[in-house]
Amino acid sequence: MAAGLLFMLAALASAGQRFLRLGEFEPPVRNAQYDGRFAFARIRYAPAPGGYQYCGLPSWAHGYLSCQGGVRAETSLMQIMNEISLLNPQIEESMVLSLDDPTLEKYPIAYMVEAGYWTLTDQEAAAFRAYLLKGGFAIFDDFRDNPGEREAWDNFESNMRRVIPGARFLDLAMSHPVFDSFFRIPSLDIIPQSYDLGRPIIRGLFEGNDPTRRLLAIANYNTDVSDFWEFSATGFRPIEESNEAYKLGVNYIMYGLLH
Repeated sequence: MAAGLLFMLAALASAGQRFLRLGEFEPPVRNAQYDGRFAFARIRYAPAPGGYQYCGLPSWAHGYLSCQGGVRAETSLMQIMNEISLLNPQIEESMVLSLDDPTLEKYPIAYMVEAGYWTLTDQEAAAFRAYLLKGGFAIFDDFRDNPGEREAWDNFESNMRRVIPGARFLDLAMSHPVFDSFFRIPSLDIIPQSYDLGRPIIRGLFEGNDPTRRLLAIANYNTDVSDFWEFSATGFRPIEESNEAYKLGVNYIMYGLLH
């Protein structure tokens, strides 16, 4: 038994070393060539310490690549958008852009994951401010406060206040049009939880902090909606739960395009 335990410890140590060697792994990016069609635009940023976790990927890339390979979160969502609407989006390739990339202005909706590890330069803050105020819409997903780790929401909100001085996120009421822009979503209770504890929290940032004006950004906090997009075709997540997660993504895109 002692020999077996030592062998297991050695194996775990070896696995840990392999994981650490992957800590600097940056996934290859192949952006779609712009052709006027809608494309999913994922925001790339320099992760804060601790941001290399899942498969050794940087925090911005969670869902962009799967440990098992195959379909990515955005590919799955764009396939759904293509089937239920006339949007005719780019499906096979998405866009991965930094906030200060001028190409971002060609894409009305920007998406970011793990905003608790998001670091921001002054140049990026200014460019993101211009993007949002010109009509861009931002979706933030897959972040939460983990005990003993950095305060994810505080970091995210601090960055957004550099982008929009005085920015204040408000908990969204289910009567907001974003929950009725395509599918009717009556309650947050239908939103599945992949591994987060408690209920998801959905907050919004409005122009001038006025909830009667345009929604500039929406944040899925204490939840990982895109986890269901990523694994929906693998059998790893129940179909019924994946469908509810897709409804939220579809509504966000429809709202962003119409507002």
